[in-house]
Amino acid sequence: MARGEWTDQQVEEIIGRLLITGVLISAILVAGAGIFYLLKYGSAPPHYRIFNGEPADLRSVHGAFADALAGKRRGLIMVGLLLLIATPIARVIFSVFAFLRENDRLYVGITLVVLAVLFFSLFASHF
Repeated sequence: MARGEWTDQQVEEIIGRLLITGVLISAILVAGAGIFYLLKYGSAPPHYRIFNGEPADLRSVHGAFADALAGKRRGLIMVGLLLLIATPIARVIFSVFAFLRENDRLYVGITLVVLAVLFFSLFASHF
C-alpha cells in the first residue's frame, strides 16, 4: 500500500465517526434547545382555534441560522434538525472524495448520482 492511501476499514471508520458526531451534535442541540423552549413556553395554554404556521424566519436556512445566532430556541432547534439532515449528505460528499482518492471511477459516478438525487430532493421545491 502506498503512503497516504486509505484502507476500506479506515474509510468506514471515518464515515462512522462522521455520522456519530453529526447525530450527537444534532441531538444535543435539539434536546438542549427543546428543554429550554419547554421551560419557557411549556405551560402556556394551546390555542386550538387559531392555526399559526411556522414563522417566516424559520422557513429558510438563513432565517434559522439568524434566529439561532440570536439565541432563539426555535432557531436552535431548527439548526439542530438541519444538521441532522446534513449529516448523511456529508457522508456522501466524503465518500466521493474517498472514491476519488482510490481512483474508483465507477463508485465516484454512482456516488455523484446519489448526491445529485439528494440535492434535487432537498431543493426541488425551488425549481
